[in-house]
Amino acid sequence: MAKITREQLHGYLDDCLSDAETAKVEQALRESEPLQRMLRALMQERDRGEHSIGAIWCRERLSCPSREQLGSYLLQALDAAYQDYVDFHLRTVGCAFCQANLADLQALQKEPAPKAKERRRRFFESSAGYLRVCGTGK
Repeated sequence: MAKITREQLHGYLDDCLSDAETAKVEQALRESEPLQRMLRALMQERDRGEHSIGAIWCRERLSCPSREQLGSYLLQALDAAYQDYVDFHLRTVGCAFCQANLADLQALQKEPAPKAKERRRRFFESSAGYLRVCGTGK
């Protein structure tokens, strides 16, 4: 079996690996006590707080587009340069977080009109009640 690196374990913890890579890491973890110890050590390092620029960048998802931008990407409503960036982020970088958001938005896009209308009505009703309370200051 191929050697699993610290970088792969970091990717595993960040849920940034492909399905095949994740399966490979999980299989190796089941078979190797030293690898399990290495994973526990990495988790402890994270718990203590890793404050490198790279760690903060990944943790805060500074390069990830917003959900609204992902929706605009789906509609191809972004300017060409940003459309290309989001495409690069999704396909080349393979950001699992953004891919999940995109899949959710695609599922909503395919939602039947009556179901979407009912969901919007529920959101409006819950928001309208909240806004009434906020408007009265209570």
